[in-house]
Amino acid sequence: MSFLDDFLIRAVIAGIGVAMAAGPLGCFVVWRRMAYFGDATSHAALLGVVLALAVEMPILPGVAIAAVAMALTVSLASGERYGADTMLGVAAHAALALGLVALSLMPNVRVDLSGYLFGDILSVSRADLVTIWVGAAIIVGILLWRWSRLLLATLNEDLAVSTGVNTDFEKIVLTVALALLVAVALQVVGALLITAMLIIPAAAARAVTGSPEAMARLAVLIGILSVLAGLEASYHLDTPAGPSIVTASVVALVLTSMIGAIRGRKA
Repeated sequence: MSFLDDFLIRAVIAGIGVAMAAGPLGCFVVWRRMAYFGDATSHAALLGVVLALAVEMPILPGVAIAAVAMALTVSLASGERYGADTMLGVAAHAALALGLVALSLMPNVRVDLSGYLFGDILSVSRADLVTIWVGAAIIVGILLWRWSRLLLATLNEDLAVSTGVNTDFEKIVLTVALALLVAVALQVVGALLITAMLIIPAAAARAVTGSPEAMARLAVLIGILSVLAGLEASYHLDTPAGPSIVTASVVALVLTSMIGAIRGRKA
């Protein structure tokens, strides 16, 4: 029997792959206050699934195209007549509603909707593992390539502009990375919980770290531990795996917040 024949082993490997990409990317989402932006992009994933099924193309490209299109549309449309928060709210719920309506109008298509909404990490195949890890490697590679410029454009946009950094391009880079994560993480935690995997480990790391690099590393570690703890709880308590992983990350957030508060009182 092969090592990868065990569905729990595949689930752990898949979850670790997503956590390694979501950790540092989630830091930028937290720093830029882009949580709702992540929601809009992840909700577009369901619409991407429906479009992919409609034209009989692979799910991953369909989700990636829809997520990128949503992210770029919101970025370009915000600020002209409506505020960014309004545009993000409209985009997030419109994409989710359109996806559900479109799916209901496709009588010949039978799909496990809960799997796309909440993830089904326990059904990850070997081919899915390759997709997840290749996608995660691309995301990490993009962040390493643009790290200093992305960081400067995020934390001090005026300084970034004065030093010749194209902040609009850096935002597009971040948008594409976020859309790619949505595409590869869809099966692991589902469209409704992708943003949680992005922001909760990063927020937990922020409470106890003092530098961007340390925060990114700790966010990855918290994400991995949340995957392991969530899958362990799911196995023993017979709870949904995706929500169990997110719940474990919430516990980590509470603990690090308490540690941060204690440190603050002692300082």
